[in-house]
Amino acid sequence: MYVAAVLLVTLLVVKISHWVYTWANPKCNGKLPPGSMGLPIIGETIQFFTPYSLYETQPFIKKRMARYGSVFRTNIAGQKVIVSTDPVTNYSIMNTENESLLFWCTDGLSHIFGNQNFLSQHGSVHKYLRSLVLHLTGREILRQKFLHEIDQTTRSHLHSWASSPGTVNVRDACAEMIFESSAKKLISYDESKYSKKLRQNYRAFKLGIVSFPMYFPGFAFYECIKGRKHIRKVIEDIYQERKATKVPGHDFLDRVLEEVEKENAVLNDSNAIDLLFVLLFAAFETVSQSITLITKHLTDHPQVLAELTEEHEGIISRREDENSEVTWEEYKSMTFTHMVINEIVRLANIIPVTFRKVLKDMELDGYTIPAGWVIMMVLPLVHFDADKYEDPLAFNPWRWKGKELHTGTKTFMGFGGGVRPCAGADFAKVHLAVYIHYLVTKYRWSVVKGGEVFKQPALKFPNGLHVKIAEKHKI
Repeated sequence: MYVAAVLLVTLLVVKISHWVYTWANPKCNGKLPPGSMGLPIIGETIQFFTPYSLYETQPFIKKRMARYGSVFRTNIAGQKVIVSTDPVTNYSIMNTENESLLFWCTDGLSHIFGNQNFLSQHGSVHKYLRSLVLHLTGREILRQKFLHEIDQTTRSHLHSWASSPGTVNVRDACAEMIFESSAKKLISYDESKYSKKLRQNYRAFKLGIVSFPMYFPGFAFYECIKGRKHIRKVIEDIYQERKATKVPGHDFLDRVLEEVEKENAVLNDSNAIDLLFVLLFAAFETVSQSITLITKHLTDHPQVLAELTEEHEGIISRREDENSEVTWEEYKSMTFTHMVINEIVRLANIIPVTFRKVLKDMELDGYTIPAGWVIMMVLPLVHFDADKYEDPLAFNPWRWKGKELHTGTKTFMGFGGGVRPCAGADFAKVHLAVYIHYLVTKYRWSVVKGGEVFKQPALKFPNGLHVKIAEKHKI
C-alpha cells in the first residue's frame, strides 16, 4: 500500500513537472523569441494588467524589452503571444493581412463584441463593412449632415454644464454628450423613452472591456458581460421594431436594414445588431476619453489654451454672424487645434495594442512564430521614442508645426494604420475640434477635484475630472 502511494505521488509529480516544463517551453519548428510564459494557466496576465502612469511606457513591456529585446514571448489570459515593439516591424505587419496572418481579437473581446463583429472580419467582408461604416463616420457625411448635429449637441451640453449650480464631472458629462449624439445618429435612440437605459448599462460594460477575462461574480469582466446582454437586448428591440414597421428613422439603422434585406446580403440580423453595438461603444467611449484629456491639458497648459483661444476667436471674427455654427471650411482651417488633437492622441495612446493571428509558421526578425500564436504589436511605443520626438513625455502641440496632421505615418499611429486605419478618425476629430471651439471661446473653468489618469492598459480616470464652468460674459 505504501509503495503504491509513493508510486502514485511520484507519477503525479512527474506529470505535473512535465506539464509545467511544456508550458514554459512551447514546441516550435525553429527558434522561438526569448521570454517567459509565466505561471501555468494565468501566464503573465496579472503583470500585464498592472496599472501604470499615463506618461510612461507600460512597465510590463519596458522590463521585458530591457531583458529580451524588441521581440519576446509571453502568455496572457491563456493565449500564447509574441510581443513586437519595433516600429519598423510593426509597420510592416500592419500593412500585411493574408491567409497566414489575420487581424485578431482576444477571446474576451470576441465574447463581448460578438464572434462575427466588425473588427474580426477579414478580406472582402471587412472592406464591405468598413465602407458601410464610412456612411456614418466618413468626411462627406460629416460635412454634409453630422457637423450641424455635433455643433448643436456640443453647444447644448456646454450650456447645460455652465447652468449647473455645482461641479461637472467632465468624464461622465462628455460620455453622456457623445452617447446622446451617437445613439441618435445610429438608431434614433432617446434615453427618456426606454425603461432599460443604454447609457447606464454601457457604464457597467466599459469597466470590464479591458480586464482580466474571469466570468465570475465580483469581477469586472462578469459585469461587462451582464451589461452587454442588456445593451444588446435594447438595440435588438429597436432593430426588430424598425424592421417590422419599416418606418424610417433617418439614421444609420435605415442603411443597415437596407443591406440586410438585399439578395445575397453580407449582413444578417445577428451581426447587424453586433455592428450597431460596437459602433455605439466605440463612438462614445474613445471620443469622451479624448475630450476629458483635452480639458485637463488645457487647464494645465495656459499657453496652449491662449493660442487655441486666439485661433478660434480669429475664426469668429471672420464670420458675418459671430453666433453661427462651425462650418467645414472653418474646421479645416483649425491648424493649431489639429496639432493639439494629434498631441493628445500621441500621449493618450487610447488603443494600446493590436493583434494578428498567425495561421501558418512564419519568420519574424530571425525567429519562428508557430501557427496558432498571436503577435501583439505595441504601436504607441514609437510615440515615446526620443529619437522620433524631442522630450517625448512632454505635452507640446508645437512639435507638430509644419508636419502632416491628418494621416498616419511610421512614427504616428494614433489612429491605427496599414490596411486597417481607424474608420472613425474623422468622426472623432470633428467632435474634438467643435468641443474645443466652444469651450475656449465661450467658457471659463477651473478644476475642483480629480484629474488623475492611469492605464491598465486602457485609460482610467479613477476620480473623474470635476470642474466648475461658467460662461465668460457672466463672470
